[in-house]
Amino acid sequence: MSASHPTARRAVTVAAVAAVAVLLAAGAASAHVTVHPESYAKGATDGVLTFRVPNEEDSASTTKVQVFLPTDHPVLGVLVHPQDGWTAKVTTTKLKTPVKTDDGTITEAASEITFTGGKIGAGQYEDFDVAFGQLPDDTGQLVFKTLQTYSDGKVARWIEGPTGGDEPENPAPVLKLTAGDASAAPAPARAESAGTSDSTARGLGIAGLVTGVLGLAAAAFAIVRGRGARS
Repeated sequence: MSASHPTARRAVTVAAVAAVAVLLAAGAASAHVTVHPESYAKGATDGVLTFRVPNEEDSASTTKVQVFLPTDHPVLGVLVHPQDGWTAKVTTTKLKTPVKTDDGTITEAASEITFTGGKIGAGQYEDFDVAFGQLPDDTGQLVFKTLQTYSDGKVARWIEGPTGGDEPENPAPVLKLTAGDASAAPAPARAESAGTSDSTARGLGIAGLVTGVLGLAAAAFAIVRGRGARS
């Protein structure tokens, strides 16, 4: 029986390491830029998008955020909410295909919003609110590629769109556009609520993974113990 103890201890140790790895991996995957709410009706008007930017570095602060807006399916009438300590610059681009609206034909639209001058420290986040006049009605989603620059020069590139499978390593903020009454688009939920919902779902998923790993460890321990008893 004594010979089985080292093996059992190794099984438990491996399981514990695996559980920690799961937690760390899940934490790393969650620390990316997101947009809230997660969806709007196609063609929605007069709404607000909130871009939540968490700081994932322990030894550096976020000093610059660049959000790129798609111009093949443009967001019209972009306005930036003043943010304490931050300066926002909106860059516009001439559209390849003008957009016809009730107010006339739109030939230019915002293609980039750059926030500078502020600082997001370790363990902190910042919400950047962007109002829009109208969302496109000819696509099912909008991908907002984002660059996050740190005080040490590092740049996190949140530029990967969804692929239909697992979440990419560097996911861009994605807004889903759904069929519905665009004129009656609901007021967007605050990012705090959306963030809490995301965190709860993510926490339940992590708990399930850890429970599975610990279950495997318990099974391994029981098998080793049984073998020792028979010997």
